[in-house]
Amino acid sequence: MPPKDETAEASNNSAPDLQILGDEITFQPSGYVEPEGGQEGKEEALMNQFASFRAEPLQFLREVSMYVSGQGWRAYDNVIGQPVFYSGFSENMKSMVLSTPLLQKRITQLADHRVGVEVKEGLINKDDKDFAIKCAQRRNILESSLQEVAEKMTDDMICKMESKTFIRGAYYITTQLLTRAYHQGIHVSSEEVLRLRKVADAAAKKKQSIIFLPSHRSHVDYVSLQLICYRLGLTLPVVVAGDNLNFPLVGSFLQHAGAMWIRRSFGDDALYSTVVQSYIDTLLQEGYNFECFIEGGRSRTGKLLPPKFGILSFILDSILSGRVDDAIVCPVSTQYDKVIETEGYVTELLGVPKKKENLADFVSGGSSVLSLKLGRVDVRFHEPWSLRKFVDEQLSRLSSIPPGLDTDHGNPEVKAARGKILRTMGYKVLGDINAVSVVMPTALIGTVLLTLRGRGVGLQELNRRVEWLTARIRAKGGRVAHFGNAPTAEIVDRGLEVLGKDLVGIVDGLAEPTFYAVDRFQLSFYRNMTIHLFIYEALVSAAMYVKVKRGGGPSMQDITYEELKDQVLFLSSLFRGEFIFGSAGLSTNLDNTLRGLEADHIVRLDRDENGQITTAGLSAEERKAGRENYDFYCFLIWPFIEASWLAAVSLMGLSPPPGTNEDIWIEQNKAQNSAQLLGKTLYHQGDLSYFEAVNKETLKNSYTRFQDDHIVHVVKSKDPKIPPRLQLDPEWRPSRDPETGALLAEGKLWDFTEKIASSRREGKNRRDGATVSVRVLRLTDELGAKLYTEAVEGEKSGKNKVPSRLSLEDQEAHKKDLRRKKKKRNQRAHL
Repeated sequence: MPPKDETAEASNNSAPDLQILGDEITFQPSGYVEPEGGQEGKEEALMNQFASFRAEPLQFLREVSMYVSGQGWRAYDNVIGQPVFYSGFSENMKSMVLSTPLLQKRITQLADHRVGVEVKEGLINKDDKDFAIKCAQRRNILESSLQEVAEKMTDDMICKMESKTFIRGAYYITTQLLTRAYHQGIHVSSEEVLRLRKVADAAAKKKQSIIFLPSHRSHVDYVSLQLICYRLGLTLPVVVAGDNLNFPLVGSFLQHAGAMWIRRSFGDDALYSTVVQSYIDTLLQEGYNFECFIEGGRSRTGKLLPPKFGILSFILDSILSGRVDDAIVCPVSTQYDKVIETEGYVTELLGVPKKKENLADFVSGGSSVLSLKLGRVDVRFHEPWSLRKFVDEQLSRLSSIPPGLDTDHGNPEVKAARGKILRTMGYKVLGDINAVSVVMPTALIGTVLLTLRGRGVGLQELNRRVEWLTARIRAKGGRVAHFGNAPTAEIVDRGLEVLGKDLVGIVDGLAEPTFYAVDRFQLSFYRNMTIHLFIYEALVSAAMYVKVKRGGGPSMQDITYEELKDQVLFLSSLFRGEFIFGSAGLSTNLDNTLRGLEADHIVRLDRDENGQITTAGLSAEERKAGRENYDFYCFLIWPFIEASWLAAVSLMGLSPPPGTNEDIWIEQNKAQNSAQLLGKTLYHQGDLSYFEAVNKETLKNSYTRFQDDHIVHVVKSKDPKIPPRLQLDPEWRPSRDPETGALLAEGKLWDFTEKIASSRREGKNRRDGATVSVRVLRLTDELGAKLYTEAVEGEKSGKNKVPSRLSLEDQEAHKKDLRRKKKKRNQRAHL
């Protein structure tokens, strides 16, 4: 437990929230003086609940009239940024998009190409004396048709900020709903908001856009950011949204509030891609604020997902081409006491197909949310930065800048250069988001409950561990949501109330209240909100566990520096798509982590005469404390190690059964579903310690990692009706018993699986050994044989329309893909 004065100092260094009193905005910077007379200085929410008609009918009517008439800030007249919400906004925007040279050039190219095809196919006779005239006439018809298609695409896509009356009503209704679900409101840092307003004012004068890039855990993310911008008088950003949300009534409402609809997949539609590019160009040229989610979709696991580069690629082209001079990037973190959708996430992650959005679910879901008490939403804004400056810096680091960087996307050199810039930008934004994220009380409680040994924890011990975790987060440079000077016990009580009895249970009738995790799978969502802060310590602890798990005296549990480094390198490579690592390199990060663990008296380091670390082991103080701090780091990473082990074991079943054609390809989705079924079985049979290991997203990430390392090969057919198929690389296929045909626990893949297993948690229910390997291998082989049978017999009977073998075209594409991946194999970032 940290000294009291240290905790108080850390708390006072946090900027308090923005306080709203009537129509006035009062900022309280971090150096504010607490009121005298013993009254605590408390944070205020950015938005509080409106008056209830039943409880305060006159106040309710007064508030409604203020929005109808547009009093004070509600008028939304003097916004910082470009003007929006006026009659004719949509037509002006559509006209600007359709008249862009880029789009007009594309329409001409597509018409010319089609005329050429028709000439080649003999639809237009070359020998006709009016050949040139007929070509021109046909070209004009095609251009006119393409223009109509582009106009329809643009109209369907663009946001339609037409009416101030509408947005005032939308703000009122949405805030009513949000503050009834999140009854403690939306909180922001006053210092960050002051900085954002200053940046927005400077950007508006230069006619530059602010590109908001938020984290994405809930549909509430974009709602909360829109509400904040409206309340602070900033131009609302145009929000990139998947057209799966564009269903009747709701779709129109969102589009008029700022949503820009795009398809989930563009395919080879050159016209549609150009319309999207033209719209983004227009928005950035005119200085309209813009918002898209760096992770693409919502995170179902609680931690940040790897960056997606679709929309970022369009933004990059706007800058590289010079069509847009500059734009300001603002990474945004949105954290919740409780995320509305977590129950739905759990069912998806356990293999239940995601339901398509519809109005009935939206209405029923919305009405049920009104009765919830979900705590508060905390939104944090990173310091904005110039996109032009960032791109110029990245270009200066390239050995050579290939021509056509914004146009020739098929050129391998261009592809490599663009990919490098986009990756660097994506991970910089994720790092910025993590840097400003705050850890909520529910995340503290969830982390503590899932990183303790035993069935439950007493209230006193829970408070003590929450205080310890809070101190560790701050020591790592992280932020913890602050609540004035409220004591830890009060904050823990508040977090337990928000999580509710369905997530955290309490055993009464004992010497003290004892809490336990009811739904560990759902609670892991909140634990994963803290794991990025301790990923280095977790990996080092899991690497040391290779020796610690063997038991014996302290000296027997020591690990040499080289062994430790090798296992940390292996684990960091294993999770390179799962977590965000620093760019300092393995050796630097490892040494810094070890020194930090040594300073915390968790590990003991032995050094040679030159001061170089030779061995590492648990410190005497940590052993005396019952290994509680070391175990904390192990518990954080063990579920992910377990999932990787499960994924690797499932690959053993992809070895062709005896007598089967070895050139069979299995549907990727079916293989991953089979891995999940294997995991559920192993968990209930005691061979898997964590049910979280069957998490669909984590298994999918492991398969992606195996694909990157050529352990499995995945082929995506050009035919959209044929899903991705995979095959285990021949070099990684395990051998079989020549008499029984059973899989043998040996070979390249088995050694790889064992290396993962060396850092797995061992508990009372299982021990690694020959009995386990025989049982597990038999089960995975049986499941794999079913996949092969379904692939072959389903194709023969016509029930399965997915071919089990590759076409000549797919074979050629697969060979090219292998050659490309070999070039990229050494371009990896580790811990």
